[in-house]
Amino acid sequence: MTAADWRAQLRLARFTLETLIGRGLGRVYRHPAYRWRFLGNTPEKLVVAPQDLRTGDPTMTADLAGGYMILAGLRVEIGQLSPFALTTAPQEWRDALYSFDWIRDLKAAGTPEAKAQATALVDDWLTHHGKPGEEGWDPYLVARRLIAWLCHSPFILDNADHSFYRRFLGSITFQARYLRYAAADLPDGGPRLIAATALTYAGLCLSGFSRFLALSTRWLDDELKRQILPDGGLISRNPGAILDMLLDLLPLRQTFTARAISPPESLITGIDRMMPMLRFFRHSDGSVANFNGAEPFFPERLATVFAYDEARGTPVTNAPHSGYQRLADNDLVVIMDTGTAPPIAVSIDGHASCLAFEFSARANRIIVNCGKPLVNVEDWRDAARQTAAHSTACLSDTSSAQFATEEWATRRVGRPIVDGPKTVTVKRQSDEDTLSVQASHDGYMRAFGVEHRRRLTLDAARDVLIGEDQFVPRSGTRSDAPFAIRFHLHPSIRVVELDDRSTALFTSDGEVWRFISNTMPHGVEESIFLADPRGARRTRQLVVSGQLRANPVVPWELKRVTDQSELETLVAAIEGISSTA
Repeated sequence: MTAADWRAQLRLARFTLETLIGRGLGRVYRHPAYRWRFLGNTPEKLVVAPQDLRTGDPTMTADLAGGYMILAGLRVEIGQLSPFALTTAPQEWRDALYSFDWIRDLKAAGTPEAKAQATALVDDWLTHHGKPGEEGWDPYLVARRLIAWLCHSPFILDNADHSFYRRFLGSITFQARYLRYAAADLPDGGPRLIAATALTYAGLCLSGFSRFLALSTRWLDDELKRQILPDGGLISRNPGAILDMLLDLLPLRQTFTARAISPPESLITGIDRMMPMLRFFRHSDGSVANFNGAEPFFPERLATVFAYDEARGTPVTNAPHSGYQRLADNDLVVIMDTGTAPPIAVSIDGHASCLAFEFSARANRIIVNCGKPLVNVEDWRDAARQTAAHSTACLSDTSSAQFATEEWATRRVGRPIVDGPKTVTVKRQSDEDTLSVQASHDGYMRAFGVEHRRRLTLDAARDVLIGEDQFVPRSGTRSDAPFAIRFHLHPSIRVVELDDRSTALFTSDGEVWRFISNTMPHGVEESIFLADPRGARRTRQLVVSGQLRANPVVPWELKRVTDQSELETLVAAIEGISSTA
């Protein structure tokens, strides 16, 4: 075992120990012997209801009437039973059920039937699952449930009797006190920030909770300062998490204003930094780039968040703290990962995607990464995190970052990133006609003795993206391992192979692009696009394969076909291929 392997093992052991200590403390605090901590006087009333910026699906009322519920993309038949009695339903579905995020779907219907369903389901939970120890008391679910109940309390309580109102208010108070102690059990990153947000909501909404609010605001302030980077990205390096966080933090800022209480400065500045960073990750079609665990994107949520962006400025192009670069000119956008792995504590969803890129033109996403699925996450999690699932170079089917594989750790803390690129260099250049980024990483140095360098040049005037991948030995003798440079295509792209060095790509709106690898052949292989809200979709990928020693430099280009004669020649060639087939 090398010194680097030992360091990775020590890093993993320390993280595992810290996680187990946190979980142990959380479980101690949640033990029935400590239940007195969660008790106390119930506030007289809810003084404010935060706004929920996420849109709901009004069809849930009809679904419930039909005897089923669709949660986390999964349909489960419930018949006449309480959904909380279905202990054999998939775990993803049950977690979504206990979070109560679906309350917004009933509210979207806005009918008396929907109100009755909401009140009845909350009452059912209060009756049968309202004490710790029952399913659904994971701290993360408690945080999401608190936010859902507080935001939709007027809807839930409409026409409810006084007895239900007191039980509902008592449960919110109990859950808030419980979460304050149980939050030590939460993973670092987004879950802890959501818990701090939920507790701050509770302090603002419950009358007479000023001391609770002060403690919660202090924790929220600490998490915001720690998790939001100077350029507006997050320590997890997850672009999609920025959108989710803003959907919770924007209403929180409004709630402080509604209570005439000054919000922490970190909340104001954090939102101000995240807004342009969210624009940084937006493609030409309005979608968010797929890097480091970003979940499928819902366009209406992005539009809602941007409605609160008063600056509406041009997105930054260089995000050095988050580790990303953006090239954008006219209707062409390139977004590239140029960062090291996130800290081990927030790397459970991190991907081995260094130097991967995505490319879009007009309303078309062309080059993508496979992304993270919304449903069946566990089935695809490991595959989606590998370098091969990204549009970059992969050596000998090996990822540029190393994930934990030791059973003693994985069964306790999952598979965080324990090693990866240590040094990533980035250099930007621009002139009147082009924008370019040259970057390199040493993630393959230990195993293969080479540094991967990639240069991307965007020439909008010529409608071309020019790329070059290099494998540069840094010391000693490098191996002659095989490599595959992958370009995953969006499912909307139609692919026609012209020859082994030229492939035509047809977009859904009639544009034609050509991928050209003049110095060596490339092939078209099957791929899968996981980042679709409707589920995984089959797609294709272009793959340039070779050996390190024989092909140390691989140039390629992606060019939009605009010349009429070239288009006619291309169409004729395609017709010839079709007739031969």
